[in-house]
Amino acid sequence: MMFIPYPSDRSRDIGERVEAFVRQVVVPYERDPRCLGHEPEADLVLELREKARAEGLMTPHIFADGQHMTQLETAAVLQRSGLSPLGPVALNTMAPDEGNMYLLGKVATEAQKRHFLDKLVSGRARSAFFMTEPWDKGGAGSDPSMLQTTAVQDGDDWVINGRKIFITGAHGAEVGIVMARTGTGDRVQATMFLVDLPHPQIHLDKVVHTIDNSMPGGHALVTLRDLRVPSANVLGEIHEGFRYAQVRLSPARLSHCMRWLGSAVRAHEIACDYAVQRQAFGKLLIDHEGVGFKLVDNQIDLHQAALLIAWCAGELDTGSLATTESSLTKASVAEALFRVADRCVQVMGGAGLSQGSVVEQVFRETRAFRVYDGPTEVHKWSLAKKIKHATLDRRAAQGAG
Repeated sequence: MMFIPYPSDRSRDIGERVEAFVRQVVVPYERDPRCLGHEPEADLVLELREKARAEGLMTPHIFADGQHMTQLETAAVLQRSGLSPLGPVALNTMAPDEGNMYLLGKVATEAQKRHFLDKLVSGRARSAFFMTEPWDKGGAGSDPSMLQTTAVQDGDDWVINGRKIFITGAHGAEVGIVMARTGTGDRVQATMFLVDLPHPQIHLDKVVHTIDNSMPGGHALVTLRDLRVPSANVLGEIHEGFRYAQVRLSPARLSHCMRWLGSAVRAHEIACDYAVQRQAFGKLLIDHEGVGFKLVDNQIDLHQAALLIAWCAGELDTGSLATTESSLTKASVAEALFRVADRCVQVMGGAGLSQGSVVEQVFRETRAFRVYDGPTEVHKWSLAKKIKHATLDRRAAQGAG
């Protein structure tokens, strides 16, 4: 089960076409110089998306009528899109757009969908989610209650001021979702706002150089200065931003797991190919236990990751927010996939450390994944609190002293 099985005929049809497209069309682009900098360059993104569009595979998990695949169907398809780091870019299944499309589909008004969502689904525009803030100013990161960016109502408009950092895709995006602090008093409240980009009151200070480079637009530091947003662009209800963030976060965390599971499977395939061709000390590498056992450990981690993703997807398909399930899955899968990528590098030695092999990139991407959408430690801290409360409740119900 290194590949999540197809739960339906339609997911099989689309998933098989996605896998063939990624392996045959996208993989040859991995050495293209346009994808070796901070991010895949805009003309490369357009070129890949035109090829996906020609195959009828643009945004394959969302249908023409706006219907979204189930999460279990999405898992099978998005894993296969991730067989190359460029696959999600080509197919429009990449973060943050995939999560933003999901959120807009759930929360946006019909007018907002026509203006903001439709062009994202078509793959002709990208988006950015403005949440994380610079740590040196005490801003929000893993703890959203530390949100410093403010939105103050002024007539029929809202005026937003603040700074954001690590805003994935901001450079070149046309749709922005800005999380800002609203309301007064001790209780922190937040509201989401939709913004057309680029905007003169949102200044892109720089694109931060990070260890990963698979996401168009990179990760930017931006300043929002007297950004005026009409009330019609409030996403959902005022003060409900944190609730909507949970609507977005569980599926978005899981789709990260889906895509990077595909990348880790591909790295494992490459390492296995290397191990059955390369000889050392008179025999193939795979015949050395130090190598063969690593590949077996990879197989174990990949199977377990696929099972966890499928389990969490099934929980989401019941209508649950699956907050606990998604935290558990994200924490476990991120660590497992990094172990897989690390073993692939070790098996391949210098070849695994070189940019000529996608294994080196998968190693960097999965290392970043242990931080993105909540560091492993934050998820474990949250899960431990739930264990504590559940245990205390059980003991109280049993009359334990």
